[in-house]
Amino acid sequence: MTTLTNTSVNVIYVLTLLFVVVTTVHGLGGSATTVAVSYGVNITVCGIVAGQPSQRIQCWRNGQVFDVYSDISFQSIAGGRDLFCGVRSGGSSLVCWDVNLNPKRLYYNETMDLNELAVGDSQICAITNRSGSNVDCWRDRYEFSTQNGVFESISSGLGFSCGVLLNSNNGIVCFGTNSELASSIEGEFVNFRMLNIAVGGDHACGVNSSGFLICRGNNDYGKIDVPNHEAFEFSALALGFNHTCGLRRLNNSVVCWGGGGGNMSDYEIGLSFESIVAGLDFTCGLTTNNLSVICWGEGWVRNGSFPLGFELPLRSILPGPCVRSVCECGMYTQYDNLCSGSGRICRPCGLASLSPPPLAPLFPPPGGGGDVPRSSPSRPLRRGLLAFAIVGSVGTFAGICTLIYCWWTGVCCGNKKIHNSVQPTITGATHNAPQFSNSSPASRSVSRSSTIRRQASRAFRRQRSGTSSKHADREEEFTFADLALATDNFSLENKIGAGSFGVVYRGKLLDGREVAIKRGETSQKAKKFQEKESAFDSELAFLSRLHHKHLVRLVGFCEEREEKLLVYEFMKNGALYDHLHDKKNVENGSSLLNCWKMRIKIALDAARGIEYLHNYAVPPIIHRDIKSSNILLDANWVARVSDFGLSLMGPESDSEHRPTKAAGTVGYIDPEYYGLNVVTAKSDVYGLGVVMLELLTGKRAIFKNNDDNNNNNGGTPISLVDYAVPIIISGELTKILDDRVSPPELNEAEAVELMAYTAVHCVNLEGRERPTMTDIVANLDRALSLCDDSHGSISSGQISVISE
Repeated sequence: MTTLTNTSVNVIYVLTLLFVVVTTVHGLGGSATTVAVSYGVNITVCGIVAGQPSQRIQCWRNGQVFDVYSDISFQSIAGGRDLFCGVRSGGSSLVCWDVNLNPKRLYYNETMDLNELAVGDSQICAITNRSGSNVDCWRDRYEFSTQNGVFESISSGLGFSCGVLLNSNNGIVCFGTNSELASSIEGEFVNFRMLNIAVGGDHACGVNSSGFLICRGNNDYGKIDVPNHEAFEFSALALGFNHTCGLRRLNNSVVCWGGGGGNMSDYEIGLSFESIVAGLDFTCGLTTNNLSVICWGEGWVRNGSFPLGFELPLRSILPGPCVRSVCECGMYTQYDNLCSGSGRICRPCGLASLSPPPLAPLFPPPGGGGDVPRSSPSRPLRRGLLAFAIVGSVGTFAGICTLIYCWWTGVCCGNKKIHNSVQPTITGATHNAPQFSNSSPASRSVSRSSTIRRQASRAFRRQRSGTSSKHADREEEFTFADLALATDNFSLENKIGAGSFGVVYRGKLLDGREVAIKRGETSQKAKKFQEKESAFDSELAFLSRLHHKHLVRLVGFCEEREEKLLVYEFMKNGALYDHLHDKKNVENGSSLLNCWKMRIKIALDAARGIEYLHNYAVPPIIHRDIKSSNILLDANWVARVSDFGLSLMGPESDSEHRPTKAAGTVGYIDPEYYGLNVVTAKSDVYGLGVVMLELLTGKRAIFKNNDDNNNNNGGTPISLVDYAVPIIISGELTKILDDRVSPPELNEAEAVELMAYTAVHCVNLEGRERPTMTDIVANLDRALSLCDDSHGSISSGQISVISE
């Protein structure tokens, strides 16, 4: 029984570890957070201000408080010797300031975001999503290098940086100008599996897989003499040159050790902190009580002539970045006020998790008890663990019995038939939005598209949108006489367009509602096509269960003998195609769409509608005919996707869907779909990419090469994709922008460029290289926000100077 109990306890311990995540650690200068310290000529302490329309940076230096770029939002900052850096909200830009506060943009790339930033003495490193989370580094704001590998975290110190590799059993990887020290530190962690790492002047600390804090390196000041602690006691670290501080997870208090006998030695602060960051010989923390910043340490008293615990006269500082993603471990209750309505602040998972029992690890690290100090479980805890072990043992026995029964009856192997008189047409909803791709599982696990990081919408639970059976969930049923009366007997004056299976008329119902009525063609040729594609049934089945503000809403239907009609809400401002290409709109140039911000908004609205089809409809839906004439504008100029006559239900899994015949519109149809007869959600992505190119250039999907006025007369037909993509890639986007729209101003240039590069990725010949709709929505949402940003730049290079 003793052996079984110990085994069960170990199993429980391992399972507990799977749910415990330790928060980011902060080394010298540190990994990026919302507070940063810069040391050297002057001590500068900066923070990202809370409760403001823009999450700007505010700094304190020599008793003076000043703002940095007061109208630009930043998500994280970090500091080093005579410099500090900030990552702009969204992650696409990195800006650093020298000792004289002169800015320089080190990184700008809308397709590869910075996921984590670490600044040491003069080395600046960041994790990007390039080819799987490489580390890009800059030294003294100029030199550039890349450390290959899939990094989980990174931290920088004096002349070297260390990172934890994903799924690595070899401890950590260290590199930098001080290669000897980097190699030495790396070697001292080779026998440990680390969850994270923080780097100081010439030492490093981190939490291993058993939850215990391990420090290695130079111990001149006693900075690696870790005090006794329990497993997973520390949620964050701050390492200076001569000291180490740890933030306790349970009460958020701070304890510091080292310092060579000064006031950092065994120094404990009873206040509660949200985060801590270290300079050479001092540490600062963001208090939980009022989100103020206080600092302590020998260097703080000596250089700043301020007492320990001096509260800096900064505004309240954000406890974490304002994001639009889903918070896995809860949110700060006041996030709406703190972010001024521009996002939410997620609590670190390490702070939200319960403390695991302080048991000895299954595989204790070498070096004796001094390496991983721990206390023995209390008597009540031992009793609790014993109870868990007993329950676990019983559960294990029951599981074995279940497997034996399963094998004996044949149910588990599929040999026993299960009879069910009612077979559902839709499988149960899953919590994660499915991916449509014809790529391998490996390529699906890490997206190969060159778009920005995955945004939060995938993490929302997919909402069941209804049944797909032919007659379920239908809207109002009209008589043919009602609809003939509404359209003046389907007069030509009321004809406003055509859809996948018929002609669309404008109508007015007896109750005064304005509607659009699609009447199916009745000719033999049309009927044959309808019988093959079931366009009417398809639209009715889909639209009767789809409800989204960026999808055209179905009002009702009519089926009488040979007549099949669908009734939609009326879109007052018509189709996007007409605004871009109708001769009347082209000549008078009066359309509201002759504005870059509006065009980006239209693209974003359409992308959100398609994203709903791909990720949240159950089963998911592939539209198959995304084009500008199927994007309609309501009275408020909100874009909505229409015409689901060619749509298909996507698979619940990632398997391919192979229709018998390619469908769509020339110029918009996915080449891979057309050539291989394989349709995925990426086929819709291609169509939307063409629509975005239309919005940028004002040209049709297929146009004549001498078509200067968009009149489509004469010349050789040319694909808009073949025309626009090479020019955008060459950096000459401005040459092809629609001249009906004024040239983009400084605050619009970056947004237009982002939309252009997003479109280029969308029309990639290979579907697996295209972004998902979630990626596209994130890009366009950012582009729209950039239109209100007065500090944009059209440069797509990685190194450029920010315009004042």
